[in-house]
Amino acid sequence: LPQARAGIISTVEVLKVMEAFVNEPNYTVWSDLSCNLGILATLLSHTDFHEDIQVFIRDVFSPIGERLGWDPKPGEGHLDALLRGLVLGKLGKAGHKATLEEARRRFKEHVEGKHILSADLRSPVYVTVLKHGDSSTLDTMLKLHKQADMQEEKNRIERVLGAISQPELIQKVLTFALSEEVRPQDTVSVIGGVAGGSKQGRKAAWKFVRDNWEELYNRYQGGFLISRLIKV
Repeated sequence: LPQARAGIISTVEVLKVMEAFVNEPNYTVWSDLSCNLGILATLLSHTDFHEDIQVFIRDVFSPIGERLGWDPKPGEGHLDALLRGLVLGKLGKAGHKATLEEARRRFKEHVEGKHILSADLRSPVYVTVLKHGDSSTLDTMLKLHKQADMQEEKNRIERVLGAISQPELIQKVLTFALSEEVRPQDTVSVIGGVAGGSKQGRKAAWKFVRDNWEELYNRYQGGFLISRLIKV
C-alpha cells in the first residue's frame, strides 16, 4: 500500500492482491491488511468511493469472520482470539449486517448483566454499536465508563468513543475528553479516537484542538502527548 499511496502502483492492483488473502489464517497478515485498508478507507472518505470501500471490506473479511465465529473454539491460541476481535471489529464498523445484529444482541446482554462480554470481544462490540448507534448508545457507553472499576476498561471505552457518527454526539465525546471523568494522560486517546473515527470526526477534532489549544498546551507543556495529539 505505501507504493499505491506514492502513486507507483494502482490502488486497484493492491485491492486485487488483498482479495487473494481471504483464506489466510495468520493474525499478523490480517492485522497488516486491516491497517492498510483503514488508511485507504480514510483517503477514500473524501471521495465518492466511501461506500464502495466499505462493501470491499465486508466482502474480504466476511469469510474469515464466518470461520472464526463469535466464541472461542477448543485448542485456540492467543492469536486466534486477537484475530477474532480484529475481524469482527472490522466487519462491524463496515456495517456487515449479521455482525451488527449479533454485536447489538451481545451488547444488550452485557449492559443488562446477563452475559458479560469477554475482554477480547469488548472493543469490537463497542466500536460496532457506537458506529451505528445513537445518543442512547453513547449515554450507555458513558455510563459503563463511569461504573468501570478497572482503569483498563475505562481506557478501552475511551479509545472507541470516537466511532460515534452524528455531529452533535461527536461534540459530546470531545467535551467528555476534557472533563474530569478522563485522566489528563488519556484525553489524547479520546480526541485521537474521534479524529480516526470518520471524516466528520477528523474535522471536528481538529477544530476542537484549535479552539482549546491554550488549555491543551498548558496541560501537556509541549511534551510527547501534545505532539501525539497533533499527529493523530
